[in-house]
This record gives sequence, structure tokens and C-alpha cells, in this order.
Amino acid sequence: MVVGICTVELIIPESNSLKDKRQVLKSLLTGIRQRFNVSVAEVGEQDTWRRAVLGIACISNDQAFTNQVLSKATDWIESNPRVQVLSIEMEFV
Repeated sequence: MVVGICTVELIIPESNSLKDKRQVLKSLLTGIRQRFNVSVAEVGEQDTWRRAVLGIACISNDQAFTNQVLSKATDWIESNPRVQVLSIEMEFV
């Protein structure tokens, strides 16, 4: 069993309040869950208006498959015009 963990640090430039941030993140998190069948949550910077840290987890029997799923999920996040990606970190256990 392989567990892939990905941490994505984001900037949300159009956010002027926590309500704006929640609106953008809710849409983003729902899209990630539906498209890639992974677990995802905001794991950092919860009280900051324009920043967020997302944690994404994928479990599989094959590390190549886990890597592929996480890579596609991060590519999809990077293609979203409402957020800017600062950093992406992946690790496999």
C-alpha cells in the first residue's frame, strides 16, 4: 500500500475577506474531490484572507498511479485562474 501526500500552498488574490476565501476554496476542494477521487482539506493559513495550504491524500497499491493522480490534481489547481500556486510538496509513504 502506498500513501501519497501532497501539500499545496496557494495565494487567492481576489479574496478580501474570509467569506471570499471560503467561496473560492469550497469550489476548488469540491472539484478536486469529484475529479480525482482523493481526500483534500485546508490544512493551514485558515485565518489568513489571501493564503491557503491544502493537503491532498491518495492511497493506492501502485506508487506510479498515486504519483499520477496527485500530479494531475496539482496541474488542475495550477490551471485555476482564481488561485496562484506558491509551492507544491509531494511525499510517498
